[in-house]
Amino acid sequence: MYILAFESSCDETACAVCEMSDEGRIVKSNIIASQVDTHALYGGVVPEIASRAHIEVISKITYEALDTAGVTLDQIDAIAVTNGPGLIGALLVAVNFAKSLAFANNIPLVPVDHIKGHIAGNYITHQELKPPFLALVVSGGHTSFFDVKSYTELDEIGSTLDDAAGECFDKIGRVMGLPYPGGYAMDMLARKGDKNAIKFPSPSINDTLNLSFSGLKTAVINYINTARQRGEELCEADIASSFTKTVVEAISSKIGLALAKTGYDKVVIAGGVSANSHLRERILEECKKFGAEFYAPDLKLCGDNAVMIGAQGYYEFLAGARADESLNAYPS
Repeated sequence: MYILAFESSCDETACAVCEMSDEGRIVKSNIIASQVDTHALYGGVVPEIASRAHIEVISKITYEALDTAGVTLDQIDAIAVTNGPGLIGALLVAVNFAKSLAFANNIPLVPVDHIKGHIAGNYITHQELKPPFLALVVSGGHTSFFDVKSYTELDEIGSTLDDAAGECFDKIGRVMGLPYPGGYAMDMLARKGDKNAIKFPSPSINDTLNLSFSGLKTAVINYINTARQRGEELCEADIASSFTKTVVEAISSKIGLALAKTGYDKVVIAGGVSANSHLRERILEECKKFGAEFYAPDLKLCGDNAVMIGAQGYYEFLAGARADESLNAYPS
């Protein structure tokens, strides 16, 4: 079956066509209109600007996705759309567009949770992957461990109590003057530094699957600002490397406990920060240590995209999920 999928939870307007069946999952098109250059002017996403930008391009990229896929609207079996969590104004753009398109053409509408979507990106990259498994979602808005019981059922078993890891990478990158968004630049810079040069406080909360990144973020920013006020020379590579090590070690230290809690032997990572090379390497080491299989999405499916929404939408459709004209968005 053909799924037409939409994603607009933050600053990427995305539309994709996925051909899904029990035999395989094929990406027919994957169109993303990025707002990175716009928000780089402000050092972060401005919700009102993001919403307006979604409105300007969503119709255009829908035509582009269908044309690229070589599929017409009357061949679409279901329309899937992210309806949360995310920025409420941004979410509403795709929700209302998808809702109108679905009911005008008598096509089933399937709501998709953004977090489930990120995890489902792995179903495209790893065709053999099936639940149950342990999932770690790390992004600009989320850092959580999930017990994925089935394609549509999951329980959060641990998370950050405040800031997300991705948010910290971006904000510290901004303070350091790195290009926006800071995650990729930080990843590359960390390769050049000494990861043991600076001791930062760990965000790990002992004996739990929870983390707290706000203290670490404050400590790194204070370190930078204090050095600048004193006129001291900063080694940005050492800061990036030491900070990255602290984040990665805190998250990876939870893998053994999470595997023991769930009893699973598969670990899946997802979300924008799952593209971080240091995190991937360290989680893989932990998986080998505990005899677990490791799965990560293709790099192009780590950030927000509609392919992952189409993948999850397929399983939600099979489970009977349908939405009517009352479908709304939820921010959290």
